[in-house]
Amino acid sequence: MRRVYPEHPLVGVGVVVLNGDNVLLIRRGKPPRTGEWSLPGGAQELGETVRDSATREVREETGIEIADLALLDVVDLISTQREGLVQHHYTLIDFCAVYAGGTLEAGSDAADAQWWPVEEAIELVAWKETKRIIRLAADRIRDSG
Repeated sequence: MRRVYPEHPLVGVGVVVLNGDNVLLIRRGKPPRTGEWSLPGGAQELGETVRDSATREVREETGIEIADLALLDVVDLISTQREGLVQHHYTLIDFCAVYAGGTLEAGSDAADAQWWPVEEAIELVAWKETKRIIRLAADRIRDSG
């Protein structure tokens, strides 16, 4: 594949935050996927660990604190133009965590933030990889408890 922009993948994080049988979703306020329900997350900043990035993104987008952060999976999101040129390439590091406190309120890049039962959350998100990641997190928490 030939590349358009950027020359290297961008690193991002996503977090499946669980509170009992509920999962936290944000409605994206900015591209990519504006208006869609998704996991809180975003770009890793220079000099920031991915774990610190995950905690910061959840706090910025939802106002809450998380605990028990654990790695779930790494997913690549690659979109191409009709000519086969790479338009975007994100390497997404997905974590799961549990709600640790704070008042839920949409902030920064999120247009909305809400708790949803796991099965409803899976139906709300559009991307099949996000559906898979939510299921993976819910299964891990259920199996460990």
